[in-house]
Amino acid sequence: MSGDLVPQPPESRMSDADRERVAGRLRTAVSEGRLTMEEFEQRLSGVLGARTFGEAEPFVADLPGSRVAASAPESGELRSTAAALKRRGQWVVPRLLRVSAKAGAVKLDFTDAVMAHQVVEIELDVWAGSTTLILPPGATVDIDNVELIASPSKVQGVPSSPIAGYGRHFVVRGKQRAGRLLVRHQHRFWRWRW
Repeated sequence: MSGDLVPQPPESRMSDADRERVAGRLRTAVSEGRLTMEEFEQRLSGVLGARTFGEAEPFVADLPGSRVAASAPESGELRSTAAALKRRGQWVVPRLLRVSAKAGAVKLDFTDAVMAHQVVEIELDVWAGSTTLILPPGATVDIDNVELIASPSKVQGVPSSPIAGYGRHFVVRGKQRAGRLLVRHQHRFWRWRW
């Protein structure tokens, strides 16, 4: 585990390591002058006594950073054969995502995904299917290390190099065979999003 965090359901029980991470946020807040020592002691007592993520959330809700969270996965894999592979909405994205698809389209929408890592690596192994990656606003992408075999690639309106301190950076590598690779932002019209 890398120590990066993803939001957890409020009813999930906290481990000692989870409580220590939240206590670390309080220590940072007091050292930055965001909390008085009295506020720090009260909040720390509440966090150390919390059993669930929901019980700990009120003690850090007004501080910078994400919701109370647990460790994010370091890597994950998505696979499909002769079927479409899709993800959208609030799904947890690991730092390294391996995508393997044979004879089926891949469409991964990262717009509302839960990502704890600043840099997300995507390793493609797609054969006889197109791949569409929909990135969140402000994201950048690098597809220079994708081997395209009988496959065109197109990046629509997404910067290709990271902008320091701004948005997530996606590094895509691997192989795209007999399909196309498209990277873009989400399209919107009135209430529709695609």
